[in-house]
Formats: sequence, C-alpha cells, structure tokens
Amino acid sequence: METVDEYIAQFPPPIQQVLEAVRATIRTAAPDATEKIAYQMPTYWQGRNLIHFAATARHLGLYPGGEAPTHFADRLTGHSWGKGTIRFAWDQPIPYDLIAEITRYRVQVETSRAKNLVP
Repeated sequence: METVDEYIAQFPPPIQQVLEAVRATIRTAAPDATEKIAYQMPTYWQGRNLIHFAATARHLGLYPGGEAPTHFADRLTGHSWGKGTIRFAWDQPIPYDLIAEITRYRVQVETSRAKNLVP
C-alpha cells in the first residue's frame, strides 16, 4: 500500500472509523507534518518521523518514539506500553485527547531538536 487511505480501507468499517479519527487527531495536532506510509503504517513526518499508528487484532498501536511513553507514563495507566510503543485495547475507549497531546509533545521535541542542530 502507498497511501494512508489504502491502509485504512483494508480494515472493517468500525476499525476504519477509529483509524480515521486517530488520523484526524494527529493531523490537527501536527498540521505541518507530512502524511505518508513508513514501516507499512501511517506515519507523520516533520523533519523526522513524529508518530506512527497501526491497527492490530487486539489493539491500536501508537508509536511516538522512545521517550514519549515514559513522559506520559502517569497518563497511560490501564494501557500497555513500552519503549516507543503504546497499545490501546479495542475494548476500551480510545483516548483521542491523549493522542493529540502526545503528538503535540513529539512536534515540540523534534522542533527543539532541529533548532539545536542549526549552527
């Protein structure tokens, strides 16, 4: 698949609705990011990869990079997470507000990182 539309279209309608909502949440939180497919999943890039998401049989996977899950650990109670990965189970409400906050955090981190790289 080459586009996020194609990625989302492969799932049943209830999952498509969630994926479209996640997509809209991320696009609103990172309006300057470019949407693409990387690692076979929707990816948002702004100088570097900001965040990815993917649907699995048991959960929605959110991949915001190494430090983000630790930064938001106190807000991830009840969700499975590890280095660079957050898993939101399908049988629980998807926390779109938290996904937006994580995305804005990633934009801030990458913007700061880019500013420090410029001489």
